[in-house]
Amino acid sequence: MVMKRYLTLATASLITAGFISCGESFLDVDPRATQIESNYYRNPQEVFNGLVAAYDPMGWEGKGTYGNFVSFVAGSDEAYSGGGSSSDLWYIQTLNDYRLLDPANGPQLDFWTKGFTGVTRVNTLLNVLEQNPVEGLDEAVKARYTAEAKFLRAYYYFDLVRIFENVPLITSPLSINEFYEVTQASPSDVYAQIEQDLRDAIAEQNLPDKVPAATEGGRVTKGMAIALLGKALLYQEKWGEAAQNFARVNGTPGGESTYGYRLLDNYNDIFRPDNRFHSESIHEITHTSSAASGWGNTSLVEGFIASTMFGPRSYNGPTYYSGWGGCPITPELVSLLHFDPRYKTTISDVDSLVELGLASYVPGYLNTGYFVNKFAPLQEFRNTGAGPATINYPQNYIEMRLADTYLMEAEALIEAGGDITRAAALLNAVRARVGLEPVEATLENIHLERRKELATEGHRWHDLVRTGQAATVLQSKGFVAGKNERLPIPLEELTNTKLVQNPNY
Repeated sequence: MVMKRYLTLATASLITAGFISCGESFLDVDPRATQIESNYYRNPQEVFNGLVAAYDPMGWEGKGTYGNFVSFVAGSDEAYSGGGSSSDLWYIQTLNDYRLLDPANGPQLDFWTKGFTGVTRVNTLLNVLEQNPVEGLDEAVKARYTAEAKFLRAYYYFDLVRIFENVPLITSPLSINEFYEVTQASPSDVYAQIEQDLRDAIAEQNLPDKVPAATEGGRVTKGMAIALLGKALLYQEKWGEAAQNFARVNGTPGGESTYGYRLLDNYNDIFRPDNRFHSESIHEITHTSSAASGWGNTSLVEGFIASTMFGPRSYNGPTYYSGWGGCPITPELVSLLHFDPRYKTTISDVDSLVELGLASYVPGYLNTGYFVNKFAPLQEFRNTGAGPATINYPQNYIEMRLADTYLMEAEALIEAGGDITRAAALLNAVRARVGLEPVEATLENIHLERRKELATEGHRWHDLVRTGQAATVLQSKGFVAGKNERLPIPLEELTNTKLVQNPNY
């Protein structure tokens, strides 16, 4: 059955109303939506509502398969799938054993839906800003909205192209007759659009250098856009350009950058739910318990469901509350980090609590006794108000932070044959923050530091793929070279369209 996605007017789940795509295929449209759209965007408030709706999919945890960074933690060498059994959390099981991953089974539909819903909303908003003058909309405000929208389109397409590789490139609202004629673009064309959108967003003074965290935390800043541009260039192996852009964000290693970024002194403070939008955070996605989300549509939940995913099953004891037992940490990562200062922040040794008689839990599938701790459901932040605590945990997800961009710049400098002294300073600033001695700036050391510094944050799978290590490192999970570097195009999106399935699926 063809998935159909109807464009309707509904409540945007961040703070106000806006255009939302929902239903079955982004390649279909309800003619009624054209009528609604023509009667909307009549004033500045409605334009702002549309901007909020364009941001909204960034925070989606998944409509049914939790298609977010959790999938890539399970799909990497950091963790197993977990859950209650080999049939629980089925979408994650397919990345724990790649032989199970096919167009009908896996987390791909959520990633596809999230990305193209975002693209659709951005295109609608940009069409209004560029084609339809709105009475009372200040020109400076309009310029900022346009820059934010272009960042968002680049963000959604960056995820789509690195997850699927072969995706349609849609940059304007399509007529009904055009939907079924859409074909996939070359990855190079998609990356070119990403670069152009980000360069447009960065140009002039349309984006602020900083935003007030209390009222605008999470909105696009110039540093955020420059960092994403650097990352998009890195993925294309445009090493020199990538390093130049990261340098604009990073500033002097260990100091405060032009945009106010600075490594936190305490590594553990990076991930505390009560320490939002701190100086190390570049791109942070907001989650809250105050929305009192319910189970009706998990893609619209405002809490951080990933925390419940990572909690031990039927847990009784100190510090944590019960979760679903997802992503138990592999023994290899435990061994790698065991004597590293970042170990306790990254990994929770729940079995040690059991052995001391302080806790109990029900071991899940592929249980190791070690759990993700950076995003663990902590009792001190458990939601006690309206809405179930399970889906209303108030922790934000940091998509990109300064230690990440330090290490990406260091990598780009080495690959480009650039300033090795600066590369070493960047690498060793990350190490010095946790009390580690300096090491030589080599690709091997940088990749190893990324693995340790960013463990369980969702970057490892992408790093393995882009550096060509995935087929070797993930061989035990059934990863096949030339196939599993990308997810399959969702089966539902191939019916009655011109989309072509990715190779070997």
